[in-house]
Amino acid sequence: MAAPRKLHQPQFPRFFQACYAQAHDIFSTLFPALAGHHHSIAYIVGSPLARPPIPAMRQPVCALLSLLLLGPQLATAAPHDAAPSPYDAGTYASTHNASPRPWRRLSDAIIRNIWRLPEHQKSLGGQSAQTGRDALGDKLVAQYRDDVVLRFKIGTAQEASALADAADILFLDVWEFNEDWADLRVSKDVVPSLLGLLPASLKDSHAPLLQDIGLAQAIFNSYPSPDSTPASDNDRFSSNLRPSSRSGKGNIFFQDYQPLSVINPWMSLMASMFTTHVRRINIGISYEGRDIPALRVGVHPTNNEEPSKPRKTILITGGIHAREWISTSTVNYLAWSFINAYGKDREMTRLMEDFDFVFVPTLNPDGYVYSWETDRLWRKNRQPTSLRFCHGIDLDRSYPFKWDGASLQSNPCSESYPGSAPFEGAESARFAEWARNETDNNNVEIVGFLDLHSYSQQILYPYSYSCNEEPPAIEDLEELALGLAKAIRVSRKGQTYKVNSACEGNVAFANQKKTILPRIESSGGSALDFFYHELKVRYSYQIKLRDTGSYGFLLPRENIIPTGEEMLDALLYFGRFMLGEVGIITQEQPAQIVKPKMEDNGEANETEVMEL
Repeated sequence: MAAPRKLHQPQFPRFFQACYAQAHDIFSTLFPALAGHHHSIAYIVGSPLARPPIPAMRQPVCALLSLLLLGPQLATAAPHDAAPSPYDAGTYASTHNASPRPWRRLSDAIIRNIWRLPEHQKSLGGQSAQTGRDALGDKLVAQYRDDVVLRFKIGTAQEASALADAADILFLDVWEFNEDWADLRVSKDVVPSLLGLLPASLKDSHAPLLQDIGLAQAIFNSYPSPDSTPASDNDRFSSNLRPSSRSGKGNIFFQDYQPLSVINPWMSLMASMFTTHVRRINIGISYEGRDIPALRVGVHPTNNEEPSKPRKTILITGGIHAREWISTSTVNYLAWSFINAYGKDREMTRLMEDFDFVFVPTLNPDGYVYSWETDRLWRKNRQPTSLRFCHGIDLDRSYPFKWDGASLQSNPCSESYPGSAPFEGAESARFAEWARNETDNNNVEIVGFLDLHSYSQQILYPYSYSCNEEPPAIEDLEELALGLAKAIRVSRKGQTYKVNSACEGNVAFANQKKTILPRIESSGGSALDFFYHELKVRYSYQIKLRDTGSYGFLLPRENIIPTGEEMLDALLYFGRFMLGEVGIITQEQPAQIVKPKMEDNGEANETEVMEL
């Protein structure tokens, strides 16, 4: 039998061939079930081993070309049988009344399929269909209309102790608690019981937050809205790949908080479009079986002049508490900023050559999904406990170092429940296993750990578990923390972040002798202390993002980009500090940390100035 005739494979320019290969990678990543049917792409591209690399400076051009090449496939590839969730129905619709041009329709279709966004539906009368959002609004009103968030101003240690005890007795949702004030979410019919447990001085020193719009409306406003989509044809779906840009303005991804169903394909897209310096990795599997994805950004060690030298890595995490959406958005913003700056911004490119940055936006994917679909204010993961009706473990109290399972928060219904044993929280255990494996087996040295939370605008350093213990490198920790706070303060928006030990961030009052007074929550078993003490990450911080309580966990979407920008300035300072290029302590002007001095009766008297 005659051998089959070998077909002539067309020859394409190397750059075009590489871009087409990248387009195929994107398609295969986003739509793996359908990728095998597109043999023509593999036929044109050839073997993956023969694909030429794409120079960093030409990646933006290639990215746009990839979208063009993917148009026919993406326009028909996304499944259409899945009903959109209530929170995103009609969210990303165009506000133009005029019929869009063919290219606009094609580009919209490409982006909608990449992000899995629903088509903008119209009612018979030509108006936008708001059934999904209306249903969501009705649900939120029914769920939260009887709740209120109260802020109590605290003046003495006795008041702080009484408030902490009352919150524990009534199982209240503590939003924030510090030396100045405490925010508690409470049902309106429980308010009389709460006030009955408090001293007379606190009964008249409280006021409701979100009074103008109410809790339910504030929660509703935090979900994506059609009004947040840019109206300009030039702004919609902007990939914002301009060489000198560090800003996410005009990028639709950062115009709203995003659900996990959008974040995951976005991360895959970043890894497929920027192959020279981005890899998508998996930290582990959540309790409910979801991936815990991350982006590793930096020049791979094999491209380093000293491949045997441990790769220094800075780890940035968010979303360990499900309702803290701004932490997830900020991690994504930082990742995008570095990815987009490689080869264009000299300083950021240099940092990516000296360090790997690992961005983990959702350490608690199960809780994050639950906060979108069921309870916006959910904090813990979704693991069952010994009480059938009380789900969830506080993942930031689940680590073994100074685990505090015997505390008053050992009740599974507590928002700070640490589990019945260390590492019972599945996501905490997987994260720690991944980190240990990186340092023990993958030639990685984790030199920095930034754990983003909300809210109260604080930069906290170890230890969290006790105010009686100070870390050995406290001077270095305080120096860098003050530098981060200054970098934020002098940045574009000028926000003020306080610097404290994590213990003081969770304790109502502590006097100059570090005497611990009643705590509002357990602080043992934190990720901060674990990474610092057990994994020897010298510069470990927990950063509580915006704001200082006007909106709390329900920070309006308009703050996503400003928060990302100020954290980017802080992260750049962090990198320069690690390279020994900046420092704030000088002989002429020593850095200072101002702490309250307490009298024996617990009342604040004067300030104690500590010079480093």
